[in-house]
Amino acid sequence: MIGISADFDPLHKGHVKLIEKARKLGDKKGEKVVIYLNKGYSANHAPFFADYDARSNMALEAGADRVVPIEGLHHRLTLAYTVPIRIAMMIEDGVMDYVDAADVSTAKIEKLSSKFAEKGIFSGIPRNLPNRNVIRWFAVNEFLYQKYQRKMRFHIIPEHKIHGEKISGRNIRQEILKNNLKIPDSAASLLPDFTVQILEEEIEKGNIPGKRDMDLLISRLNNYSRSKLLNIAHMNADAVDEIVKGRKYRLENQIWASLRKAGYGPVLSRLAISAAEQDVTKQEVFNLIRNYEKEGIIPPDQTVSKVIERAWFVASKASEGTPSADAHKMFRKGVKPEKKPLYSFDAGLHLRSFEVDSLKQGMESLLFVDKRGAISCQIRAPDRKIKSPLKLPAKQATYLRLLIDSQFIPLKAEVVEKKEGFRIRILIRK
Repeated sequence: MIGISADFDPLHKGHVKLIEKARKLGDKKGEKVVIYLNKGYSANHAPFFADYDARSNMALEAGADRVVPIEGLHHRLTLAYTVPIRIAMMIEDGVMDYVDAADVSTAKIEKLSSKFAEKGIFSGIPRNLPNRNVIRWFAVNEFLYQKYQRKMRFHIIPEHKIHGEKISGRNIRQEILKNNLKIPDSAASLLPDFTVQILEEEIEKGNIPGKRDMDLLISRLNNYSRSKLLNIAHMNADAVDEIVKGRKYRLENQIWASLRKAGYGPVLSRLAISAAEQDVTKQEVFNLIRNYEKEGIIPPDQTVSKVIERAWFVASKASEGTPSADAHKMFRKGVKPEKKPLYSFDAGLHLRSFEVDSLKQGMESLLFVDKRGAISCQIRAPDRKIKSPLKLPAKQATYLRLLIDSQFIPLKAEVVEKKEGFRIRILIRK
């Protein structure tokens, strides 16, 4: 089979060139052209402008033989994780040739991607590299050869441009929206006739544009506690703090403003918002990644144990006076921690005398970071709610904060009774 992975939102003349290339390969080899079309959320973690059925029809009109939906990934995982999963799916389906477009030559992409493949690094491809997502596809394709003993052959065509400009689906969507859902000539000139027709039919039906469930999203962000917000995948402590400070929300751009204050860029903001909209928990993402790990699909530098090991290494080096940024670089170069990471440790509490009688062994404790930045816990005893900052050595405090900010490592905490008094036991999922 000849494969293409895409959003096609909407399918424009640049996409037509991709399918034409795939069609030539397919006709020459006697194989079908199959589009692996994202469904639910786009590869950039946003709701689609046009729904799956409409985009699927566009792909078939453009010459594809079949369309396969890819769903359940892009509101849960970053591209670093979805790319290996999508490539594995295509290889397992029998895709032998893959078609994509890029501004740089295939030889240069192969050279760049081989460096990352040799190092086993697939998540830290620099943003300044041209067509870095195509580079990621090449590198992961090489990595998965270890599992399947076969890989897809890549066919890279130049990105189609009109008047020297790359066609942007985002700009097309914005033009249609600005024109009150009438397709202006400037947008229509970038689209094949069948895409224009399908879009017009979908607009008439009221199916365009696709939207978020803003009532549900806003309700969650306005009412969830800090600990519950922190349990949402891709929400770190800074994001939760800014969200709480930004309440009450009425509009999506207010949510974006809070995430920008927390240092989130556009892609991570879309992912965090989508995760909140679908109430995706860190445990859910953890389980998903673990399942793909067992199948040998997740690259070594992205495994759960590697994320935990990195946090432990950085915390260890920070306790010795090494800046965190330098410690991260050391870890990426292969420097290992001297001791294995802790997966369980105890923290002290600040309790008032009357709160002690309310505590019992095994009570659940919810972790959060308070408005002053202190890692704290909340315990719901039968007669009261108890909140307390945690008392931890600097190394363990740094380690715990890094895990909290890892965005998908679930943490469990419970009350334990020791000779010296009550403590909170932190448990890290392996």
